[in-house]
Amino acid sequence: MSVYLIADIKVTDDGWVPEYATNVHNLVEKHGGRYLSRSGNIETLEGADKDSTLIALLEFPTRQALENFASDPAYGPYGQARQAGSISNFHVIDDTDIAGAIPYLQAG
Repeated sequence: MSVYLIADIKVTDDGWVPEYATNVHNLVEKHGGRYLSRSGNIETLEGADKDSTLIALLEFPTRQALENFASDPAYGPYGQARQAGSISNFHVIDDTDIAGAIPYLQAG
């Protein structure tokens, strides 16, 4: 079952961004993941505006693949730099439908 990582980030010190942007996608791919989007073009259609700088959406083939990425020692310095230079909210969702009404999604 695929899982999706939603990374909602407000950059507070952009010193970490170039190295992170250049290198982390290779680590994501190493663990079977891929970026679906990594964008600063954020528009609020409903609800309160957030002060996010960027939102990234990543897909991994399994929850274990995502956990392997997050715990990869090679990712550690990049994750620490991001945490030090941002306010980050990471959310994980799977590919299910809580209502069970969408035929191409597994009922969740």
